[in-house]
Amino acid sequence: MSLVTDAILEKLNSLIVVVNKLGEVEYVSPSAKRILGFEPEQLMGQGWWELTRDDADERADIKALALQQLKQDSLLAAVPYERLLKTATGNDRWILWNTSKGPENTLVGIGHDITDRKKAEQQLVEKNKELVQHNKDMLDSIQYASRIQEAILPDVQKIRAAFKDAFVLFQPKDVVSGDYYFFYQRGNKAFIAAVDCTGHGVPGALMSIIANGILKEVIVKKGIEEPSEILYALDEELFVALNKKGDGSVTNDGMDVALGVFDFVENTFSYAGAFRPMLMVRDGDFIEFEGNRFPIGFYGDAEKVFTTTTVEVKQGDSFYFFTDGYCDQFGGEQKKKFNRKRFKELLLSAQSMEMEEQESFLQYAHLNWRQDEPQVDDLLVIGLQL
Repeated sequence: MSLVTDAILEKLNSLIVVVNKLGEVEYVSPSAKRILGFEPEQLMGQGWWELTRDDADERADIKALALQQLKQDSLLAAVPYERLLKTATGNDRWILWNTSKGPENTLVGIGHDITDRKKAEQQLVEKNKELVQHNKDMLDSIQYASRIQEAILPDVQKIRAAFKDAFVLFQPKDVVSGDYYFFYQRGNKAFIAAVDCTGHGVPGALMSIIANGILKEVIVKKGIEEPSEILYALDEELFVALNKKGDGSVTNDGMDVALGVFDFVENTFSYAGAFRPMLMVRDGDFIEFEGNRFPIGFYGDAEKVFTTTTVEVKQGDSFYFFTDGYCDQFGGEQKKKFNRKRFKELLLSAQSMEMEEQESFLQYAHLNWRQDEPQVDDLLVIGLQL
């Protein structure tokens, strides 16, 4: 080779190796010094096989492959292959080889140094493994959180036992839910609430745990029975629970609540709502209880007012507590919200059904409406019949 050619070959990020018909290396490009740390002369003859690989079996296999290729007339269809070579300092270099037949039945290998690429690939593989494991750990934690949330939810059988018939349609958007329902019976009175906490998923689920705690504190421990007074007490308890830092900052988290109290002796139903309505069906017509337009939780400097509405009830009356997930679901041919009007029409059309059938009917109608649209929010509908 000329001095100019050697200078060019020395600067290439590629190796050129020529093997003769006896399986001996008769040429190694000057770039071997920079890439592998060996002088080209060290790699001549058997040096290439001996110095660039530690494993004797691998040396024999690679040399046998070279001899087999030398026997072939042409290597036009030869597929590039990767090989790991040892450097003079004992490090590893990945080389991508392309081989072809040279003059006088020689084998010419041109190898490109792909070590940096292989390292990047390996780092990506390791990072993907970490992400997969992290994702698995996170999903396992969320599944465990789901079991905890399910444990604090009231037993639907207890709700059914308190009424003539009942159902609870509870369908989280994610594994855990920001919607929550509450039931407690004391003497002749039954307390039931549908709660829509800020957010959904894990943040919403954490808020539902708080909701469960403060509902029990207010209704079970403190014994407050008037619905509006329960909402005032919930508002106070939530503020205390979420603002313990004492630094003057106020969290914006909160919840909307539909709360009803049934008195089975007086045959009355009392209702108060924080941004949530409640529907009552009697003789095929709706009586709608609108909640006050204040949430439980921070609402600027507004002075909140919660009021109680009380009505006499009779056998056959049906009551529906619900969060906004069902009505807010997008779907239909025009991808619009289901809205409360359709929801009320749906409930009226199901009045001849048993409560368990109504639950299945609502599930079917929801899926039929949204089709391929994703669920936009947690779903909670509670149906009760006296």
